[in-house]
Amino acid sequence: MKTSKTIYLFFLPGLILYSIFFLYPTASALFYSFTDWDGFSEAFQFVGFHNFERALTGDSIFWKTVGNNLKFMLVVVILQTVVALAFAMIVLKNTKTTVFLRALYFFPTILSSVSVAFIWSFIYDPSLGILNQLLELAGLDFLAQNWLGNANIAIYSLAITQIWFHAGQMLIVFVAGLQAIPQEMYEVAKIEGASKWQTFRSVTWPLLAPSATIVVAYTTIQSFKAFDLVFAMTGGGPNNSTEIIATYIYEVAFRSYQFGYASSISVIFMIIIAFITFLQFKALRSDRVSY
Repeated sequence: MKTSKTIYLFFLPGLILYSIFFLYPTASALFYSFTDWDGFSEAFQFVGFHNFERALTGDSIFWKTVGNNLKFMLVVVILQTVVALAFAMIVLKNTKTTVFLRALYFFPTILSSVSVAFIWSFIYDPSLGILNQLLELAGLDFLAQNWLGNANIAIYSLAITQIWFHAGQMLIVFVAGLQAIPQEMYEVAKIEGASKWQTFRSVTWPLLAPSATIVVAYTTIQSFKAFDLVFAMTGGGPNNSTEIIATYIYEVAFRSYQFGYASSISVIFMIIIAFITFLQFKALRSDRVSY
């Protein structure tokens, strides 16, 4: 059956939007990364690979932001995946209670980043925050501190907020993945005398690989794009200890007016995300699952 050429017209709206909001900005960033454009004037000069050389060899703050981002990503990816999977297994069965709990866990996801930042800034407040008050009530007042003002732990405090913010979203993905596993597999494992841990390791986790791949990849991208949360809670401080690549690009572009340099950092940023995501997909790709 010959396909009418008019069917391709249905692709045009999506293609136009994709070109306007992704292809054109990406091409523009790549173009301006080789210039010294200040973001406002029409005049600019091509500087070749100078911006990339500056970022990779002469900008200590950039490398600090990369380190902060990697710390943030590792904590969020590991803990959020574990928490989401654990809670998904708890609320797996479709009962009124578990359906309510799923909605409750998912609720933080629908909040705006600024609202979440406001809530957790109050929780972390060294004087009035509920976290320090709970520690004092529990007799652990020696642990109370300025959670966002301590440069050694501020990035991890933000990571906990990010996990609370998005764990419910990843929980839904895991629930869908768990419910897709054939029950016959568990029955066979039970007949073979497998323990709960052996069943999880040999049945649940391998068959959950597609869902785990989605969760890990999406969580990684979220971790690198947590601009609004970081900016609203700490602004990158104290002493750049919570500055991530996304907030640093903003600082360079909109406060220092070095849009050419900011564009080069954006290009490096995209390459880093693509590389890490590729490694994760390679490690967790579903075709390694043996049935």
